[in-house]
Amino acid sequence: MEIRKGRSLTLSLSLGLALFLGVTQLVTAMPRIYIAAPPPAPIVEVRPVAPSRNHVWVEGFHRWDGNAYVWTPGTWTARPRAHAAWVKGHYVHSRHGWYWVDGRWR
Repeated sequence: MEIRKGRSLTLSLSLGLALFLGVTQLVTAMPRIYIAAPPPAPIVEVRPVAPSRNHVWVEGFHRWDGNAYVWTPGTWTARPRAHAAWVKGHYVHSRHGWYWVDGRWR
């Protein structure tokens, strides 16, 4: 009987964790916003000196504010772990218009 309780508890905790992670992903997922006009060309920025060897330059980009593209300047960002590489965000064109894909650490 004791083994069954242990398995039951383990199964319940596993299912609860899976449900929590699934709901968390649904809540944090942002819906795509399609924009009819393509983004403007990126603005060429002068990079200041890096604060440390652990920092990576994250390029500036045009973000959509609901009415127009607005420039977000680039910045130095600390790596989350050694040898992490930044994959920059970018716009993708589809039959519905343009949409933004966030940058991420790889």
